[in-house]
Amino acid sequence: MSQILFAAGALAAIGLVLAVILTLADRFMGIKTNEKEAKIRECLPGANCGMCGFSGCDGYAHALAETPGVKPNLCRPGGQIATEKIASILGVRAEYVEPMVAFVHCGGDCGKNGKKESYAGLSTCAGAKMLYGGEGACVYGCIGYGDCRSACNYQAICIENGIAHIDARKCVGCGACAEVCPSHVISVIPKLAVPAVACSNHEKGAVTRKKCSGGCIGCMKCQKNCPVGAITVVNNCAQIDYEKCTRCRGCVELCPVGCIEVLNTDLK
Repeated sequence: MSQILFAAGALAAIGLVLAVILTLADRFMGIKTNEKEAKIRECLPGANCGMCGFSGCDGYAHALAETPGVKPNLCRPGGQIATEKIASILGVRAEYVEPMVAFVHCGGDCGKNGKKESYAGLSTCAGAKMLYGGEGACVYGCIGYGDCRSACNYQAICIENGIAHIDARKCVGCGACAEVCPSHVISVIPKLAVPAVACSNHEKGAVTRKKCSGGCIGCMKCQKNCPVGAITVVNNCAQIDYEKCTRCRGCVELCPVGCIEVLNTDLK
């Protein structure tokens, strides 16, 4: 009996000593919690997309709490709501956050883009791109295996008729889809930008037409007729400068192949 009591007492003593050591270690060596940083972190959506320029939401929250001058409106997924909450915590003015949305610069679905061969490898865009560029005749277009869909945390992307489509009502403009697209046909643009070029082909018009009936042929009608000079044809493909664009939609009406689309009119 005495041996049992001795063992129990020894264990209790060891436990007490360890508890004291841990308490002292936490007090003198533990990482102090920054309450302001914790409050800011609660305002962020947790997308960890890096579009703010920091290493995810934790990195952005730390920078806001510790570094003077860091703007509170850099979180695209959080938008204006997150900006106003963060600004309130920091005691600064909440700046405007322009809503952004991802757009697929490719309209070459199964009905428009020809098929050069059948693919039987890994069902990923990255795998197909590495091997031979995908099944489509146009090597600049959407491959359609859904790497972007897998990367989206907001269920805003679906694959229909061979290409990716983005639901602007769900998209928060984090850019995760653009990061993983091996063909680089996805970009993040202003959500209220009406015209958008659904093509990324840089071949000459005659070559493009043989491969995809919906591709930009570089005719330059949009560039020549844009009243504010917001459209330029670069490497045989039209590009829109949204800082200049007035959303007049003239380019949409002029495009002979219909590759300039009206985007998000229901969100205006």
